[in-house]
Amino acid sequence: MTQRSELIRQAQQSIRKGSKSFAAASMLFDRATREQAHLLYAWCRRCDDLADGQDHGGAMQGEGEDALARVGDIRSRTHRALAGDETGDPAFDALGIVAGECGLTAQMADDVIDGFVLDAQGWRPRSEGDLMRYCFHVAGAVGVMMARVMGVAAEDSDTLDRACDLGLAFQLNNIARDVREDDAAGRCYLPVEWLVEADIPPGQHMKPQYRAQLVQLVQRLVDLAEQHEAAARLGAARLRFRHRWAVLSAAHIYGAIGREVRALGTHAWDHRVHTSKRQKLAFLWQGLRDAMRDPAPVDEMPRWTRGELEKLARS
Repeated sequence: MTQRSELIRQAQQSIRKGSKSFAAASMLFDRATREQAHLLYAWCRRCDDLADGQDHGGAMQGEGEDALARVGDIRSRTHRALAGDETGDPAFDALGIVAGECGLTAQMADDVIDGFVLDAQGWRPRSEGDLMRYCFHVAGAVGVMMARVMGVAAEDSDTLDRACDLGLAFQLNNIARDVREDDAAGRCYLPVEWLVEADIPPGQHMKPQYRAQLVQLVQRLVDLAEQHEAAARLGAARLRFRHRWAVLSAAHIYGAIGREVRALGTHAWDHRVHTSKRQKLAFLWQGLRDAMRDPAPVDEMPRWTRGELEKLARS
């Protein structure tokens, strides 16, 4: 069995290569939590790459039978790791370790893997509910797992709900930023009903003549993200200080992506929006400031709750 220290080293290499934003925020954790967060990230990153036939991003291999077979392999390796078996893949073995230490369950992992199944099947969201169900699989469920890593009790449903909200916010911002890249890969996460309402023919949303309507739809995504982010901040206030600081810093970093996309309007996809190292440092200071005061009250909680999305996901 690969030593835990070696799995952590490889997980840290993965996070430095795959997500500078998550790497920056995770440095605020205490050592034990940081190591466990990196182990979980390594599994998430590896699953994502295997599902799309990538290496830390890049060109995707597409959908179809091969993609479904890859996702089947992901599920098989994951279940073996959770059963305590060595898989021969450090990222899956990392999941086995962090699951045992933090009480992560097979259902939590399956919720994430089910999002890869949707992509492999060439699935497209018809309604806002479909969109949010997808966001739950690929990010909300990960938020719940991260909350357990940070020590949130399994029975603390409200704080786990807020962790799910943060994952949803992150994914909605990512979708807003990646409209062009997703289109190039033959994917679209804007609900068909939204496109129809905006008089955009499905599959044509990146055409120049529809750019103004597309901007409105993406603003709608970012508005949803901000609503879930505001709710997530209520849960973050219950975490230990360093955890709270890390979560709020991450909220600033990922929230800035969506807000920049919205501010750029029709130029949002001229280049890929990202946050610079200097901006990340500023967001860490903003996260510290937020961690030392009470969160702003939320006038209206998000419509899409973890419980509702779990029902949609498992129906």
